[in-house]
Amino acid sequence: MTLPLHGVRVVEQGAFITGPYAAMLLADMGADVIKVERPETGDAFRSYDGTLYAPTFQAFNRNKRSITIDNRNDEDRAALDDLIRTADVYIHNFRPGVAERLHVGYDRLAEINPRLVYCAISGLGADGPYAARPSYDTVAQAYSGMLSFTLDPNQPRISGPAVADAVTGLYAAQGVLGALVRRGIDGQGHLVEISMLEAMTHFLLEPYSSYFGTGTNPGPYGRAALSQSFAMRCADGNLVALHLSSPPKFWLGLLEAIQRPDLGTDERFVDHQRRVRHHEALRVELQEAFTKRPRAEWLELLVQHDVPHAPVLEPDDARSDPQFAHLRLETTATHPTEGPVRSIRPAHRFDHQLSTEIAPPPALGEHDAEVRAEVALRLNKATA
Repeated sequence: MTLPLHGVRVVEQGAFITGPYAAMLLADMGADVIKVERPETGDAFRSYDGTLYAPTFQAFNRNKRSITIDNRNDEDRAALDDLIRTADVYIHNFRPGVAERLHVGYDRLAEINPRLVYCAISGLGADGPYAARPSYDTVAQAYSGMLSFTLDPNQPRISGPAVADAVTGLYAAQGVLGALVRRGIDGQGHLVEISMLEAMTHFLLEPYSSYFGTGTNPGPYGRAALSQSFAMRCADGNLVALHLSSPPKFWLGLLEAIQRPDLGTDERFVDHQRRVRHHEALRVELQEAFTKRPRAEWLELLVQHDVPHAPVLEPDDARSDPQFAHLRLETTATHPTEGPVRSIRPAHRFDHQLSTEIAPPPALGEHDAEVRAEVALRLNKATA
């Protein structure tokens, strides 16, 4: 199968998550991604476990080739310029102003390659009062409002994965794809700019729309009340998640499963709007019911009554779940020196086919000679 971005060359000069993730998403769709890293240290995520091949690095850098470039060195800068001449896309996630200091600002690279799609990812925006501030995932989550929806107000504690980093990478990849389509129409390169704050705020369209419409902040439980979502602890201590939404059949199915028809005539719960208003009271009633059976029994009953539900699984449980296995979500690649790398396959299917094979994340500078030779050959052909 030929993936849709086969033949597209991406030069990524990123670190941590946002830039590398955006480039990896393009690599998963077939792009030739060349990761430009600092000599000796490389992407800072490489060394989070004391090696240069940490799991944090592996997560966002499969299907890429690595070369080392010292932007302070004239010869290396010239080599990078040559690489840019052969590229379709350039991605970085430097703080505003850093790219210009490293001689890879948009104006300069666009002059070298007028057809280049240039993607600049920042933390809090390319300009404005906060532009120069350092920003990481938690900072963007806090400024965008995301943490107000996920923190327990009584015991505030940061939890969960790096949502802002991942969301920003997704938006960046989407922007690059849009610019490539535009280039196919007008033949010109384009500048794509995205910040973590802009990406996360747009990601939160629903709670912002709720605020705009009601004048009230949704808070951490507003969305759960609206969607009628619950996390129930069962008799054996395991958790099951419910998402009833608004169709009455799911509510009625749940009442049959838990054998509590009386809740259907309770004035607090007789329709969806009242169940939204009395969400906490309903949660308490449901929790009492779920303490009477172990999770395995509840899962059978919920399936029988067609109630939207799922066991709350951790990764070790999720990977052995039948649907997880059926979808072949886990994949493994073997690096010649670093050994096996386990990962999750790309999510898309193209033309009914899924891609389960990945190239392992590269060792630092693994493809220096290979890429430089390719670039020289391509440029020589172009000038012959």
